[in-house]
Amino acid sequence: MVGLPVPALWGYIALMFRHTLALLFLLAASLHAQTPATPPSSSPPTGPSALPLFRATLPGGTYETAVKNIVAVSTHEYLVDGAARVTEVNIDTTGSVLLRVYYIEPAAPSVPSGIGAAAVEKAQQYLQQATDKTGVDAWKKVIKTYPTTTHARTVEYRVGAKEDLDKVFKAAEEAFRLQKEKHVKIE
Repeated sequence: MVGLPVPALWGYIALMFRHTLALLFLLAASLHAQTPATPPSSSPPTGPSALPLFRATLPGGTYETAVKNIVAVSTHEYLVDGAARVTEVNIDTTGSVLLRVYYIEPAAPSVPSGIGAAAVEKAQQYLQQATDKTGVDAWKKVIKTYPTTTHARTVEYRVGAKEDLDKVFKAAEEAFRLQKEKHVKIE
């Protein structure tokens, strides 16, 4: 560089300046490519949770438990004082709360056809009329007599149709058996 004429020196400096600018431009572009993406939003996830859950949305509330905590799912039917037939689904968990969902209906007495059947039918009509007049339908309410019917650590729901109870049982049984998230909604 010492022996170069002045115009050649300026040409060399201009060439080096262009190369330096090009190098800086490439460096800036590669640094921009390394910029992290926008941080994830803090909104709650809308898909399945990390912990598979069984959720039952029922008239009167919602029950939710981790699928891994379900230890038993059962269904059975029984008569109460010969007047009502109850079909019940129980979901037992490792926690301290048992879920009980049931459907209740009048126990249909088995009577011979003819005059006996007509008398039973008439009695049921009178019962329905009394229910309509009082506005209280015992067949649609959860009725407890404290303390004899209080069940500690039991969450109870009542559904209006046996088909709804079957939906709850099938969903709970599938969640339990397959250990996968399951939701059921009964209106």
